[in-house]
Amino acid sequence: ILLLNRKSNVELEALQLMPSCCCSRLPSLPGMLECCLSDYEKEARRINAEIEKQIKKDKKDARRELKLLLLGTGESGKSTFIKQMRIIHGDGFSNSDKERMIGVIHANILDSMQSLCAAAEHLGVTYASSINSEINSQLVLQAETNPLMGSEFVLTPDLVAAIKELWADPGIQECYARRREFQLNDSAKYYLCDIQRICESKDYLPTEQDVLRSRVATTGIIEYTFLIQNVSFRMVDVGGQRSERRKWIHCFENVTSIMFLVALSEYDQVLFESSENVNRMEESKALFLTIVTSQWFENSSIILFLNKKDLLAEKILSSHLVDYFPDFTGPARDASAAENFILDMFTALNPYDRKTIYSHFTCATDTENIRFVFAAVKDTILQINLQEYNLV
Repeated sequence: ILLLNRKSNVELEALQLMPSCCCSRLPSLPGMLECCLSDYEKEARRINAEIEKQIKKDKKDARRELKLLLLGTGESGKSTFIKQMRIIHGDGFSNSDKERMIGVIHANILDSMQSLCAAAEHLGVTYASSINSEINSQLVLQAETNPLMGSEFVLTPDLVAAIKELWADPGIQECYARRREFQLNDSAKYYLCDIQRICESKDYLPTEQDVLRSRVATTGIIEYTFLIQNVSFRMVDVGGQRSERRKWIHCFENVTSIMFLVALSEYDQVLFESSENVNRMEESKALFLTIVTSQWFENSSIILFLNKKDLLAEKILSSHLVDYFPDFTGPARDASAAENFILDMFTALNPYDRKTIYSHFTCATDTENIRFVFAAVKDTILQINLQEYNLV
């Protein structure tokens, strides 16, 4: 602004000093004054022109960028969805990326077994082996993952042997069957069943599935941008825990679509962040209602992902939906009936006839499923924004 003001003053002073006959011979003030400017002022004018050009370019690019905001409660699968976008529409995970995940995976294994051992004490479950109850469980519970080690954390051979013996113990298997009663990573069974491949192989390199199932709580805001058909998609992932939601407000501007994830398998679980035994699906419903009715998203399309359908299909065989949601009148042990009931519960929260909720059943760890679903989502988003953004 100071440069522009100075430039204007220079132009006026030059005009006042110039004979009136000169004005009639020169075509325009800008052209006439170009020769009167110093090198410094010419450079200022050039920089100003570059800035104006960049602003116009940024505005044009912004019209071709779609901002997708991933929302949902903790552990609904948002970060896994971002990983899938990186695999499907990005460069995937290099060997270096995978090597950096080894420490996270080892930490996930230890965390899962610590949760199971702590649950055994809390639930009063008896170990089949005295070695497991007196030695192995204590070794695991006293182990710590050093935050300073980060990706370099590795389970010691003693810990690996203890975890293997504990996982084979019927007492720990009973705890796993009762996992709805305490907090346990969804990836626990996957990693613990494969602990030999992961922890005892000298040249172990995580597979894409290993990476997808790794769990690190999202704190703050993570963005991932990818290009499809010359259209830029900017996907924003935010922490789903209650403590993280206050940060969401910074992401609410210029949102094209809300992608809201619900974990289908959480219908019989309680929220570990609350001491009031709040049902996790009720918490998810309350959050979804807040999003649907928010003035921030009045013009944003909403896409509902009912995620973890694989875990629901496994859990519904022994945990009946009607025990937690009495309005359910469908048959027991029927995953499809449970899926549709949960879908209806969420869509019923939409109070606006004019707003359509687009829904999909997903398994975020299944790359082909997410590839298929997001192709449909992409077409939906592009069609919704066709007239406004002139994208296709």
